[in-house]
Amino acid sequence: MAAATLTSPVPMTAAISEEQAIIDQAYACLEAMRVRATRTLDQARRDADSAGAVDVGAIAIERALMERLAAVAESKAALTFGRIDEGADRWYIGRRHVEDQHGDPVVVDWRAPVAAPFYRATWIDPLGLDLRRRFALEARTLVGVFDEDFTDAAGEGSGGGGGIPDPLLAELERARTGEMRDIVATIQAEQDVVIRAALGDLIVVQGGPGTGKTAVGLHRAAYLLFSHREEMERRKLLVIGPNRVFLDYIAQVLPSLGETAAVQNTLEMLLNRSFSVRAQDRPEVIVMKGDPRMAEVIRRHVHGRIAPSPIDGELMTAFGMARFPAPEVAVLVEGALARNLAVNAARDVLREQLVALAWRVRLQTGRVAQEQQFQFTGDLRKQSGFKKYLDKLWPAFAPASIVRTLLGHQRALAAASDGLLGRTEQRLLHRRPAPKQADERWTRADLGLLDEADALVNASFPVFGHVVVDEAQDLSAMELRMVARRAHGRSMTVLGDLAQATSVAARQSWADALTHLTHDSMVAGQVCELELGYRVPAPILDFANRLLPIAAPGLRPSRSVRTGGESPQIVSADDVVSATVECVRSLTQRFESVGVLAAPALIDSLSSSFHDAGIAFAARLEGGVTLLTAVLAKGLEFDAVVVVEPAAIYALPAGPSILYVALSRAVQHLSVVHGEPLPAPLLS
Repeated sequence: MAAATLTSPVPMTAAISEEQAIIDQAYACLEAMRVRATRTLDQARRDADSAGAVDVGAIAIERALMERLAAVAESKAALTFGRIDEGADRWYIGRRHVEDQHGDPVVVDWRAPVAAPFYRATWIDPLGLDLRRRFALEARTLVGVFDEDFTDAAGEGSGGGGGIPDPLLAELERARTGEMRDIVATIQAEQDVVIRAALGDLIVVQGGPGTGKTAVGLHRAAYLLFSHREEMERRKLLVIGPNRVFLDYIAQVLPSLGETAAVQNTLEMLLNRSFSVRAQDRPEVIVMKGDPRMAEVIRRHVHGRIAPSPIDGELMTAFGMARFPAPEVAVLVEGALARNLAVNAARDVLREQLVALAWRVRLQTGRVAQEQQFQFTGDLRKQSGFKKYLDKLWPAFAPASIVRTLLGHQRALAAASDGLLGRTEQRLLHRRPAPKQADERWTRADLGLLDEADALVNASFPVFGHVVVDEAQDLSAMELRMVARRAHGRSMTVLGDLAQATSVAARQSWADALTHLTHDSMVAGQVCELELGYRVPAPILDFANRLLPIAAPGLRPSRSVRTGGESPQIVSADDVVSATVECVRSLTQRFESVGVLAAPALIDSLSSSFHDAGIAFAARLEGGVTLLTAVLAKGLEFDAVVVVEPAAIYALPAGPSILYVALSRAVQHLSVVHGEPLPAPLLS
């Protein structure tokens, strides 16, 4: 596969010779930094060994030095990918900071403020640059340069001035290997605006297929880890993906950028230590459990079980009767609820207030001396009767028992949802609880309810300095609340495409999603749209876009910068499985990665036929042939894609969106194999 031609206004041999010397110097300086870091680490370990006793400070120093050594470790990716000239200043931009023996920069980290013009300068606004030069490298060898001379008024459109830079086109045409690559060398201006946004911003990124929204989110994570190192080390950064296949796909992006501090999870993984998903709800139940009204139902249920008695409480202690006057207890309960604490924490506050109240009442009788307060209150706290009194007044709550009671007992659900949910909605939610809580068959849709209950009564979940969540259009309102409460100050990057919404509880607009992401906060989120597609060639994207009026009415289609490329190959066959086998056999001769995407009902027969034909394949991205249900392909990319029986995909719940996903995964080639007539929108 031929790479895009590189052009340069300066003599190629002269430019390449000059820049190769700088690149060689940068690698030599990086090696010297590695040697110094290794020596410093070795010395620190020798000092720690000679000290004998464990030194917490020494351990921290060693950890910092190990991180320093990891930061300068060898990488297969290019160390520097270009330079910018601004007057007398010249900066080489790369994946990491490299300095010489004097501490002067040889390569500037792409996230440094001085590097921003490398990505954002345009012919209309060059941001003070005289020249931007991009490199094309094979390993450490420079094979081409691409110049944009902003001082040449006549240069726009010649030598690469106004269009998509050749290095970007060359990168887009590289074969896919089963792992997502970073885009640090080819970040475009509209992407860079999102990447360098302030830490406190809540940004929703709407982007069609191939606009790079996932890469933008991950590079924003890398930028924040670099720019707010101390806070991110303290609070950590969380990346949430739709499934494990997707997490495997993106796993190497942040490490390739020198960042290893991020935590990567799915929603299920966030709660898997406490609750295992072992069952599946019907679509209408999923919608109901994801409804934002469920948050109020849970709150009502919990608060409804906090019930001050109209009768004074009495309890005998070793120091006489402890009394709890009902009117004063009611005031204390109301005050504890108003403190905006987690319910179980407020219960602890109330417990101590009740002890203090009993002492005041006892002291007023005159039958106890002030100096006996410690003995009286201590004895009261130990009384089993006091615990029973408190439990009846204000129970200790557990998230699992809250949700089990609501879903498993119709009276409890009816009381908590009166005026909020109709009878039909309540019946949808009701299910018979398992005999034991440990045997409860939780579903994915239950997780939002369990997390809401935990937030209300315990607030025991970790809070991260920033959260990046991908495929967010598929999250229910309750799941969006679950994500939002894990982001400190609602610092989030929310990625998605409304046209690729495949969940029955998916969002219909980002304005709706923002109401749930910003609940109980003063944060106002903003929506940024990535308009240009870089991954999918225009003939393929235009074909997939035919589904947009059905999948996402009113959504503006993405435009591809790759105007060339093969038109989709439409294969009509009586035996779609056999035709798919032959199609895949042919494509593996041309491409390194081939994705075969189908409806669930066809996966087994395709798998058997591939085995019989001797075609090696996997259900995860490893290069070669990957066989997946169409919905699992969301966010992935392949050199070539075979979509099998589109009508069967189209007929699934959210089928138009799932088919849109499947048709837009190809970087080079798309084949569509069908026996049934194609869905009507694809014929237009």
